Amino acid sequence: MIKYKVLFLVGMFLSLTMAAQDKQPVQFSFSKVDKGNGEYTLKIVAKPTAVKLFSIQKISGDLAVNTSFSFDSTIKKYLQDSIAETGSLQTEKDAALNNISIKFYTDSVIWLQKIKLSAGDSIRVKGSITYYYKKGESVESAEQPISMQFQYKAASVETAKIVAVTDSSFANKSWLLLLLLGIGAGLLGFITPCVYALVPVTVSLFLKRSKTPAEGRKNVLVYALSIILIYTAIGALASIVPKTFWNNLSTNWIFNLFLFLMFLIFGISFLGAFDINLPSSWANKLDSKSNSKSYVGIFFMAFTLVVVSFSCTGNFVASILGLAGGKAGNFGPISGMFGFGFGLAFPFIIFAFFPKMLTVLTKSGGWQNALKVTLGFVELAFALKFLSNVDVAKNLRILDREVFIVLWVTIFSLLGFYLLGKLKFKHDSEMPKNDWGLEYIPIPRLMLAIASLAFSLYLIPGLWGAPLNAVSAFVPAAGTQDFILYNQPATTSASTANNNNAAVTASAALPPIKYVKRLSNYEPLAAKQNNLVIYYDYNEALAAAKVLKKPVMIDFTGIQCVNCRKFEASIWPDNAVISKMKNDFVVVSLFSDYDDEELPDNEKFFSKALNGQVITVGDKNEDLQQKLIQASGQPNYVFVDTEGKLLVPGGYGYNPTKGAKEFAAHLENVLAIFKQQQQ
Repeated sequence: MIKYKVLFLVGMFLSLTMAAQDKQPVQFSFSKVDKGNGEYTLKIVAKPTAVKLFSIQKISGDLAVNTSFSFDSTIKKYLQDSIAETGSLQTEKDAALNNISIKFYTDSVIWLQKIKLSAGDSIRVKGSITYYYKKGESVESAEQPISMQFQYKAASVETAKIVAVTDSSFANKSWLLLLLLGIGAGLLGFITPCVYALVPVTVSLFLKRSKTPAEGRKNVLVYALSIILIYTAIGALASIVPKTFWNNLSTNWIFNLFLFLMFLIFGISFLGAFDINLPSSWANKLDSKSNSKSYVGIFFMAFTLVVVSFSCTGNFVASILGLAGGKAGNFGPISGMFGFGFGLAFPFIIFAFFPKMLTVLTKSGGWQNALKVTLGFVELAFALKFLSNVDVAKNLRILDREVFIVLWVTIFSLLGFYLLGKLKFKHDSEMPKNDWGLEYIPIPRLMLAIASLAFSLYLIPGLWGAPLNAVSAFVPAAGTQDFILYNQPATTSASTANNNNAAVTASAALPPIKYVKRLSNYEPLAAKQNNLVIYYDYNEALAAAKVLKKPVMIDFTGIQCVNCRKFEASIWPDNAVISKMKNDFVVVSLFSDYDDEELPDNEKFFSKALNGQVITVGDKNEDLQQKLIQASGQPNYVFVDTEGKLLVPGGYGYNPTKGAKEFAAHLENVLAIFKQQQQ
């Protein structure tokens, strides 16, 4: 046994001697990530060159050939947690080591060490990496020194105020907004023919079969609460789905095609072409169980209502779940569906407590069919939005901006003419008549007609490139439009003229090249009108930033991101914002859903942040966002210096309560931090 140990030591000595004569088998790079307030991460990237680099994980047996880290004792108090290892770990049994399972890397591996400093601390982290690797049939080792300076930096108060976008307060407003939206949709669903016609018979049934009025009202309350419970349960099931699922689903072209077909079918159905109903056997089985006078029977009566009203309420439910997915900390679907159930059930309670209102309740009739037809036109308009998402995802260029706007103008013009009584559909009845026997248009119907026709007129300037800020989240990007009459550069003050010339000269030396042909189609209108140079590759933007000596503004966005379009339409056109973006920053737009273009083989890698392989440009951008701010939502504006280090912690996301003034202040503060670092 001693002989084998001596031979092993001699072999190791010879291996070390030979390694000293060869090239370094592993290439190392060191960097640090500043999280703010003294929190850093030491990042070490090791790239083996035709060798198997052993992991820091220990292997079985007596052989200590795993990679290890050693830090000076004076700085150990600043280290937090243990070293984290990320990479494509491989395992195999090695015959040369008595069939022991070894763990190693042949691609890059990343080691992360968290460091925490207190106010006033300034340290140099020193240490070494003792790493083992297998070259051919021999196991060899080497050392790599570690030396990097760290200094405490506190995030400025102004930055904290602006960046701390109050995820909690925004989440509160988000779920409250979804609750109100759900209540509104529920009330709208209540006045559809499928539900409205059932109110008198349902309420009367409860009141008449109960021994006392109080018992009847109690049963109606149970009925209403059952409706709310059923819809809330649907929302609860939807809330289990991870947030990333909703984000990925919303950009999936197959899912968007399904939504297009669903909205198209519902829209045509609402216009009177045919009726959509769930299988009658479902309703019959539920109805048979609802004959009981117990609370269980009342619950099944509520379930029966949910099923038989599907043809009128199904689309409301789908829309709420689509809007609520992943919002308000995954509480969004519950909030939205609770609101919908409440809005649908609340009128039943009102009529139960005030039964005399049933006698004056307007009977279902022509006005309800008019409402249904109106919803049909709106369904067709929304169907085009989902078809546009498919068009964008597959880069078909069939439904460009001007084509989309023309179709919307046509749809809402026809809706206006219908409401004025100029068009008739299958189930329409005669218009009401006045005291002289002449047909007239009811005032609510006239108001809706005015709104629809006015909206059509509002859309028309968009055919020549008008921004259409009110619907910018729905119409395709301005880059898909063939002709823009308003594409004129904004006037520039004399004080910024020199900066503009310098920027143009420098950007001409390093113009954006990668992905420009495809992604420039989604360039915001404000960027086109102001000749803002936008890069679409992070490395190109960093290279330009070094030449221009400017910070980089990373716009993490999405081709199909609705909130991104809202932000670009409402915030970017502001003079204070666009001038700072143009003169003081290098802007790069990174699309997380750009999956049409695959990365070269040498750029593909396994992402620990995404827990998957990075294959496409979109994957690469999403991985970068996760590494910088540990967030996946879009839009998110992240600011780094010329070395790619964060200037402020976190990102600036979409918040409907904040406007251009707040974003301009944020840009000003980021710029001040960058200038301070350059001194």
